[in-house]
Amino acid sequence: MSQEMESEIAEFTVLVQQHGVHAALAYLNQRTPHRYTGLFRFEGEVLRNELLVDGNQPQVQQGADVPMAVTFCSLVGQQQAPLEILDAATDAQFRGLIDTPVVSYCGVLIRDAQGQPYGTLCHYDMQRCQERTTDQPLLEAAAALLYRQRHQVAPGLQSAPAGSSQSDL
Repeated sequence: MSQEMESEIAEFTVLVQQHGVHAALAYLNQRTPHRYTGLFRFEGEVLRNELLVDGNQPQVQQGADVPMAVTFCSLVGQQQAPLEILDAATDAQFRGLIDTPVVSYCGVLIRDAQGQPYGTLCHYDMQRCQERTTDQPLLEAAAALLYRQRHQVAPGLQSAPAGSSQSDL
């Protein structure tokens, strides 16, 4: 990992701890050409939106839940690997695979405290976006940090007991 990326991760970690998960998502959103940055949770056949930043509408803090089958996040969950799509309309690998208005997507898997797939952290847009090689590495580092902060889990520990507070929902 480059020294620059290590510095960005350190900056992001401080931001999460001092200002919370939504501020951290806003930081990630400001660094990408994608309009949306979201934190999503897998729940059966539904993808639950936990937090959302809309680069065009800063007051938005949560989006709609959607059927899992119409999301690129479902592919991240199935493959348990990061996914980046520059233009779903022209990329032969993805064209027609998922029935969604999303054109550009960059997402990573979030794992829970037990290491199981929990959801995704992603950038997405209904327009084609310029490729950015720095989005995915930072998203990968951010995913675990955001899960721990949101669920008040110290690194290496189990998740907080049911009913415990989650400070920045």
